[in-house]
Amino acid sequence: MLDVGKWPVFALLPPEELRLIRQACVFGSAANEALYVTVNDEVFALGTNCSGCLGLGDLQSTIEPRRIDVLCGKKIESLSYGTGPHVVIATTDGEVFAWGHNGYSQLGNGTTNHGLTPALVSTNLLSKRVTEVACGSHHTIALTTDGEVFAWGYNNSGQVGSGSTANQPTPRRVSSCLQNKVVVNIACGQLCSMAVLDNGEIYGWGYNCNGQLGLGNNGNQQTPCRIAALQGVNIVRVACGYAHTLALTDEGMVYAWGANSYGQLGTGNKSNQALPTLINTDKERMVEVAACHTSHTSAAKTQSGQVLMWGQCRGQAVASPHLTHFSSTDDVFACFATPAVTWHLLSVDGDDYLTVAQSLKKEFDSPEISDLKFLVDGKCIHVHKALLKIRCEHFRTLLNETDEDTLEIHQFSYLVYRAFLEYLYTDTINLPPEDAIGLLDLATFYRETRLKRLCQETIKRGISEENAVTLLSAAVKYEARDLEEFCFKFCVNHLTAVTQTQAFADMDHDLLKNFISKASRYGAFKN
Repeated sequence: MLDVGKWPVFALLPPEELRLIRQACVFGSAANEALYVTVNDEVFALGTNCSGCLGLGDLQSTIEPRRIDVLCGKKIESLSYGTGPHVVIATTDGEVFAWGHNGYSQLGNGTTNHGLTPALVSTNLLSKRVTEVACGSHHTIALTTDGEVFAWGYNNSGQVGSGSTANQPTPRRVSSCLQNKVVVNIACGQLCSMAVLDNGEIYGWGYNCNGQLGLGNNGNQQTPCRIAALQGVNIVRVACGYAHTLALTDEGMVYAWGANSYGQLGTGNKSNQALPTLINTDKERMVEVAACHTSHTSAAKTQSGQVLMWGQCRGQAVASPHLTHFSSTDDVFACFATPAVTWHLLSVDGDDYLTVAQSLKKEFDSPEISDLKFLVDGKCIHVHKALLKIRCEHFRTLLNETDEDTLEIHQFSYLVYRAFLEYLYTDTINLPPEDAIGLLDLATFYRETRLKRLCQETIKRGISEENAVTLLSAAVKYEARDLEEFCFKFCVNHLTAVTQTQAFADMDHDLLKNFISKASRYGAFKN
């Protein structure tokens, strides 16, 4: 089953219907439209139906799912949408269907009449097999198995790549610099288009006033232009935001360029960049980059399964990659993007295939095949000796010295110890800030550096005027210098409120003395 619970548009669907969803897409100006495919290859739509974008044959909004009969039985390979909105899909048979807003011929049918039902896009594509589609605000591009790119629709800035700014009513092959070249990946910003070649080169065309084409200038381009600044860098994937671009290299590095008023480039500032800039991801290897032409949000996923986000996050500007506790980049857009739409077609494998990480997570605290249990506060936690030895030096030593199948733990609480063991299976922690203090104690005791860092990040995100002193005390106790400085600055910035809390009144004498001394050096007590 596909977890769509984070998208409110699905909130009214009964559990028995949610269990059947295999693919889904949320779109629209307020994330108020959705399409989904069931395990039986039936296609349903619900939402406000702006411009007939639900493909139901009418303009009626619907809070309950309605079936799109013409698409049932068609297996969807790729899906994208514009801001009209218009919707375009490619099937596993290589056919392209489009419907919805058509004021700029973005449906590729040669007219400007809105399409109320999915219609086959046939001009120049009948003999082609399309594998991927991408939409800008009002234009569409499609990638074939031959590595050719076709484009149609709105072309005020050259985003169709035809060499002019006249709208393109039907699919036209994008040639020029792409002639005799093989494209393997495509993406669209609001008014621009990008293509990655099989040799790792990347080309862009269309609107460029924010530098989103990465050419070092701000001039629009009516035909594809190679990003020369990435000469010698092998690009494998590209993703486009509203007016910024992210590119992933074969070595797992991320480059960004274009608009940056929300920090969406992840450079630590808000200055636009007309040339590709390497993003600092703490030497973690990235395996996925994510952006959507409707928003200024960026996300990436590491090889170990961690998810980072930056840019516009629920109205806040996050200028550097920020570690989340999500397991998928999709969650970033569900919870933090504006509007909270899907950046690509959500899918689960038909055979319910689980990755190694998902399999390990599933087996945590499962008694079925575990060979070791911890007894903490009278409760059992079931684990696997081999995994613990692989993941933790403490357990490697401990379990080599004992053959016991039950170990009692008295030093830490059940909640904290279970969170620690779960971290060894998932690489994530899921605790409120106050409980993360106990986990920080454990991480310090077991010398788990990365866990210690994750605890500090969790504590930082949950700091408040009420708990700031408690968190500061914990940071000092466990020698978490970065966290100590963070908590101290928070206390100084909220000094009046913090000094009125019970925790401040109960503060250890030596800690209070040091706090007052340090705060005075910061000028906290000056008029």
